[in-house]
Amino acid sequence: MSARFDSIDSDGGPGPERSIEGWIVLVTGVHEEAQEDDLQNAFGDFGEIKNLHLNLDRRTGFVKGYALIEYKKLDEAQRAITDMDGTELLTQPINVDWTFSKGPFRRRNLRRRSPRAHRSRSPRRGF
Repeated sequence: MSARFDSIDSDGGPGPERSIEGWIVLVTGVHEEAQEDDLQNAFGDFGEIKNLHLNLDRRTGFVKGYALIEYKKLDEAQRAITDMDGTELLTQPINVDWTFSKGPFRRRNLRRRSPRAHRSRSPRRGF
């Protein structure tokens, strides 16, 4: 018997990918002593948070350094990413981006290394 799953509409181009129920953003650099309320207060202004997952280390009880925040609407998640990426939460800088994306989506232009940067520093041997 084969399982039947709901289809998520996609235009196939690069960009954020919707989860089954909403748009999930990944917050990294979360302070180890952060609480769910800290994230709820920081990210709740952008829209209704449907789900917030703050993973704790079983041994220490401290946050592992990341959180997943789910919004129902794309524009809410996009505003959270735009406004919160690179800001501080509990005196620690955080990074905020899409959890899922279609294809090689990049929000920022990354500097490319020149081909000469990969040259070997070993002396040349002539033949």
